Amino acid sequence: MPLFSRPDGDLVRDLSPVRHIIPYLMKGRNESVVYYEQILDLTRTLPFVRTWNETHDEKLTVFHLVLAACGKALHARPGLNRFVSGGRIYQRRGAFVSFAAKARFDDDAPLKTVKLPVMAAEPLQETVRRIHASVGGARGADERAVDKEVRLVVKLPGFVLRAAVWLLRFLDRHNVLPGFATRDDPMYASLFLANLGSVGIDRAWHHLYEYGTVSLFGVLGEIKKMLVPDEHGAPVARDAVRVRFAFDERINDGFYCAAALDLVRAYVEDPELFARQPEPPAARPKKLLTSAF
Repeated sequence: MPLFSRPDGDLVRDLSPVRHIIPYLMKGRNESVVYYEQILDLTRTLPFVRTWNETHDEKLTVFHLVLAACGKALHARPGLNRFVSGGRIYQRRGAFVSFAAKARFDDDAPLKTVKLPVMAAEPLQETVRRIHASVGGARGADERAVDKEVRLVVKLPGFVLRAAVWLLRFLDRHNVLPGFATRDDPMYASLFLANLGSVGIDRAWHHLYEYGTVSLFGVLGEIKKMLVPDEHGAPVARDAVRVRFAFDERINDGFYCAAALDLVRAYVEDPELFARQPEPPAARPKKLLTSAF
């Protein structure tokens, strides 16, 4: 048992013997990664986005919907919102999604990462407002505290920087790293979501980071015509987007995680659920649209 508690998570104590030993057999996230792909049918989604943008000042995108849907899934299926540290599995306190935003829309502009808390029963309009506010803050002229810290740290000599990173990870692994050191760190989040389709990149998988506690990484591809099954199972060409997830299998079994991620599909394919569904809909896996490796 750990000597100290963590500021960002609670030790999961009711694990099966097999689940308890898995982090000792598979020590790293990329040794434990499972890849899972969804193709989301946007037939109802894109008209919803167009209608929304005609009546709201803060514009909605498919990326916003996926991010908000991931927040719903993390709260409805808390077994997805876990992480491994020091060979032990923790339930995260709160749900957080990190993503990257360009400081300016040009090739040389730096990427700035945003860590956004996601609320259980928050209306979609408020989620969209907070996403816009967080992106605006990241793109602002004023340097954020986390950016200042990184800029100062990277000026250290290489051997000092390596020692500092080793110490940081050592303290984190033994639960003695203070909460302020990771509170705004985007690598200490439930999910990192990358919108690569916005820059023309499709079909990309992403690794998990050994640093931090992110157990789930999602990549959105391009919105384009794809073959998807209709209500009768026949293939039809429709607007769709490919989302590829990589998750740490040590936190939970693949069936649980796949069912949790299918809630993302339910909300994105039918965004009206955000308004009329007080509780998350039951997951309905679509085998023809989903593949896991």
